[in-house]
Amino acid sequence: MSPVPRSTPPVEGWQAGANPAGRGRPAAAQPDDVLVAARRQFTAEQRIDVQAIAAELGLGRATIYRWFGSREGLIGTLLLTDCTVLFRRAEQRADDVTGAHRVLKTIDGFNRKLMTNNAFRAYIELEQRAALQVLTSAAGTFQPGAVALVTALIERAINEDGYQPPLEPATLAYALARLNEAFLYNDAVIGLSGDLDVLHDVLAALLGIPQSPR
Repeated sequence: MSPVPRSTPPVEGWQAGANPAGRGRPAAAQPDDVLVAARRQFTAEQRIDVQAIAAELGLGRATIYRWFGSREGLIGTLLLTDCTVLFRRAEQRADDVTGAHRVLKTIDGFNRKLMTNNAFRAYIELEQRAALQVLTSAAGTFQPGAVALVTALIERAINEDGYQPPLEPATLAYALARLNEAFLYNDAVIGLSGDLDVLHDVLAALLGIPQSPR
């Protein structure tokens, strides 16, 4: 089972240079240190190298695998950690609307921020099918975490705004997450650009928001 990171400082957009190398080897490396080292490679648009991270931190690869389950578990935890911050910021920017519109604006804002990020797109292009597995597997770290974020967002709209979703919150959140996967990750893997405007309209339809014809 992947660990829950303690307080690893997430990087909005995985900006280059945001995680400079530390001075010297840490006395006792922790899971957060592994995430920082992995983020540094990710930001540089490099393939995440568990062996290099282990050597840098004075750890055995077995320790990293014990903490994160696998290389894919490490990447999934890193992506979920930083995407959670992007999602929370998108949610804050959507506080000027309510109900289904709040849900839609949050998800759409998150999608547009994520898909214009060079490091994230480079990861999908570099890893291709392996990246798709990390991002979409129900047995992994990322997809269940993403569904949980959207479920909580829908429940907030219900409790605070009186939103009446067309489906039970967890089911609706799963459907919305799968739509994102179909429009964003699959298209990126096969070399197409996801159409965020069309995705916006399909998400709106699922949320019960009437859309004017374009």
